[in-house]
Amino acid sequence: MIRTANAVWNGSLKDGDGKFSVGSGAFVDQKFSFKTRFESEPGTNPEELIAAAHAACFSMAFGAQMGERGIVPESVATKSDITFENLALTKSALTTVVTAPGADKAKIEEAAAAAKAGCPISKVLNLEITLDLTINV
Repeated sequence: MIRTANAVWNGSLKDGDGKFSVGSGAFVDQKFSFKTRFESEPGTNPEELIAAAHAACFSMAFGAQMGERGIVPESVATKSDITFENLALTKSALTTVVTAPGADKAKIEEAAAAAKAGCPISKVLNLEITLDLTINV
């Protein structure tokens, strides 16, 4: 399986802008710029996309790991805060709330640890990954 995306940048770093699209068509011509990346102008940036990918991947991997332990979660909600400093991604802080009525908390914690280490996005990121887990059983 191959997933694709493309991006075009026009102009200088500070005054230029770009657009990116993904192969599925879910995002088409999304604008990004120096100001959306390094300042507070509304819009997206590569780091935000990595945060979204990590949150989604971890939630799905966590669900799979719980399934391997006989747990079917009602929901897994994850937020990823990516730290970008000195032109490097240094940390992904995952904050997750899992709701799995009647499930064994120890098995959920075990599943979370396995998902954190095994999610494909976690594996590709060269940064510190933390997990703040809330379990509702």
